[in-house]
Amino acid sequence: MTTDPARPFGRVLTAMVTPFAEDGSIDLAGAQELAAHLVDREAHDGLVVLGTTGEAPTLADGEQSAVLEAVLDAVGDRAVVVAGVGTNDTAHTIDNARRAERLGAHGLLVVTPYYSKPPQAGLLRHFTSVADSTDLPVMLYDIPPRSVVPIEVETLVRAAEHPRIVAVKDAKADLGAVAWTLARTDLAYYSGEDMLNLPLLALGAVGVVSVVGHVVGPRLAELIAAVEAGDLPKAREINDGLLPVYTGVFRTQGVITIKAALRELGLPAGPVRPPLVDATPEQIAQLRTDLASGGVSL
Repeated sequence: MTTDPARPFGRVLTAMVTPFAEDGSIDLAGAQELAAHLVDREAHDGLVVLGTTGEAPTLADGEQSAVLEAVLDAVGDRAVVVAGVGTNDTAHTIDNARRAERLGAHGLLVVTPYYSKPPQAGLLRHFTSVADSTDLPVMLYDIPPRSVVPIEVETLVRAAEHPRIVAVKDAKADLGAVAWTLARTDLAYYSGEDMLNLPLLALGAVGVVSVVGHVVGPRLAELIAAVEAGDLPKAREINDGLLPVYTGVFRTQGVITIKAALRELGLPAGPVRPPLVDATPEQIAQLRTDLASGGVSL
């Protein structure tokens, strides 16, 4: 499998949920079925597993390995599989990265260390230490709403000097910072916030790591293609049609609503794990209305 150096992890990626059985155990067959569905029917050329939407903080290391192996077995020959390995402990993150490399992951997603609130020097040391620990390409995940600490432009510029730090999943909602980083580095940017997919693509992002991609993958591919073709009126039309989907999925935690949508569609998902709680009947009814307004029938 070959990738375009300009978009090292593909174009349309979804932050894939981890399907669970009703008793809360991992549904590995379901993970394989869902991964194949996303790649074969939802226009994905990549998947991110074991991220926030994959409920990684609730998975033991052995469970994470089992999910990654299952997804790689299902689609690793025809899609880029990126393993979320980030924690707020550098040593643990390095262990996760090395394990993901041994299992055959194609790349690593490394989130800003959360809770500890490290200074920028600590962020840079964390990211470069993880990048040094394997031969895999790294996508940094900049999401201050969860990590509190943003990755500042100067830190990204320095991180980009590392040969294996090649991309950023951006959920910072700071378009000015994105523009400056793109102007000063060759990092490949991926939109990590669905509501900002269009503006980030217009600034120069090369793709998306999406939650709504579970149900609208082909339309995200069309959005990216329209931007790349310079057809902004068409891109705006596609994006306008997706707004109700973006809003509906993020009325609460995205994994809660997207798992509800997948269950309604008869796809593997199962419940969420505590401390999250499953969507209520009222939330599911609202989700049906929102998605229908965006052209998705449950």
